Formats: sequence, C-alpha cells, structure tokens
Amino acid sequence: MAISTTATFNPDIGEIVEEAYERAGLEMRTGYDLRTARRSLNYLMLEWQNRGLNLWTVDERRIDTQGDDSETALFENYLVKGVSSYSLDSDTVGVLDLILRVNDGALSTQSDYVLSRISESNYTAIPNKLSQGRPLQYYVERRGILGTGVSGKPADRKDKVHLWPVPDSGSTSASTGNKYKILYWRVRRIADSGLSASETMEVPARFLPALVSGLAYHIAMKRPEAMEKIPLLKQVYEETFQMAAEEDREKVPSRFVPRVFS
Repeated sequence: MAISTTATFNPDIGEIVEEAYERAGLEMRTGYDLRTARRSLNYLMLEWQNRGLNLWTVDERRIDTQGDDSETALFENYLVKGVSSYSLDSDTVGVLDLILRVNDGALSTQSDYVLSRISESNYTAIPNKLSQGRPLQYYVERRGILGTGVSGKPADRKDKVHLWPVPDSGSTSASTGNKYKILYWRVRRIADSGLSASETMEVPARFLPALVSGLAYHIAMKRPEAMEKIPLLKQVYEETFQMAAEEDREKVPSRFVPRVFS
C-alpha cells in the first residue's frame, strides 16, 4: 500500500468554512453564509490574541522615528535627542521585550541594553520626566485604536512607548558620539481572513483543528437550528485549543534561584 510522501495539508478558507458548517450540522448554501463565516473568523482571531501568546505572531521591530516605515538604512531611525515618546506599529498587540541599541552597525561599539518595563503609576511618580541620559526604563501606553478621529481625519491612536531618562543623543547620520535605537520583540495582530475563499488563514497547522472547531462553535451560535449542539461544539473547541496552546510554547530550560532574607 502506497503512503503519501507529502505533509502540506493547508485548507483554504472555503474548505475551513465547509468543515465548520458540517460540524455544526448545517449546510453552506448562499454567499451570505460564506460572508458571515468569514466575519466570524476575524472575530475568532481577535479572541485568540486575548487568550495568550501566539508564537507565530512574534517578530522583531524597531521604532520608526522617520515616519517612512523604513528599517533598512543603517543610519535611519535613531532616537531624537530630547524626545521621550515614540509610536509603535499599528498592528502591535503587545510588547514582550524592548532593548536600547547603542551605535547600531558599529562592529566594536554596538551594544544592546534591556530596558525595564514600568507601570503607568511608576512612570507618573517620576519627579523629573525631562531628565536626559541613556534610557533605562519604559512605559507602554496602550491605545491600539484603528479608524478615524474628528471630522474624518485619521486618528493617531497607536500604542506609544515613553522612555526615561529622555534620550541625551540623537542623529540621522554617521557622526561621533553614541547613537540610540529602540528594537522590540512584539506580538502582532493575526492577518484577517481577506475577501477570497481561496486564500488561507495565517495559522500554523497545529492550530487548524482549533480553528475549525472554534468557527463551528461561532456559526452554531448564529443559527437557531444548531442551538442544541452549542455545548458540545464549545467543549470540543476548548479542548482542541488547549492542546494546541500547550504545544505552542518555548521549550527551553528554566532556572529558579531562591531569594534568602536574613
């Protein structure tokens, strides 16, 4: 008996929706059925971002101080002297780690310093927020609102990082003296379901069972004829998501050091 030599199963959105409808004991008959299922997929992805850390959405970024979203030029995106607040990318869900890089690209003098994260109350309690020096701490102002502001103008509601002390050096060209850049590891938003049923979701294979189970549960909540299956669908969804979430973790050794007080 021949065995398949491929391991590339990655159903498109149309197949995912069909499977979800079948699990809910329903049929997808109209274009609206597909549209409402795609909308539920987007809500499901937002829900997953609130459930915890999704490793496939973690990436490294640097704070863009030039406003052109460029991260390639060596001497771009240096912090500005005397400016303490900087916006994060609009698709940032949360910041995991943030480092201050000194003299980026200089073989002998480049250094990375991990900054300590502080709360809003701790940042508020700093007596002199204008003190300049090499930044040591940061506070993340959670905004993350998309859309428009007053009179239809774009709303500047990105998450912001507030540094302390305020950078005492800044430049956009190669010159003497220390230059600062901010690099951070973040959790970004999961990509939307898009408009075509032939596209695929930005979800790793290990989460596909949870994706289908979650969509079936969301669809059943919209259809009166599937109400009796909601408890079972929810149970299956929670179990499959828990299995995937427990596997989706960093597998590294941990070291615990007791703290002894005299």
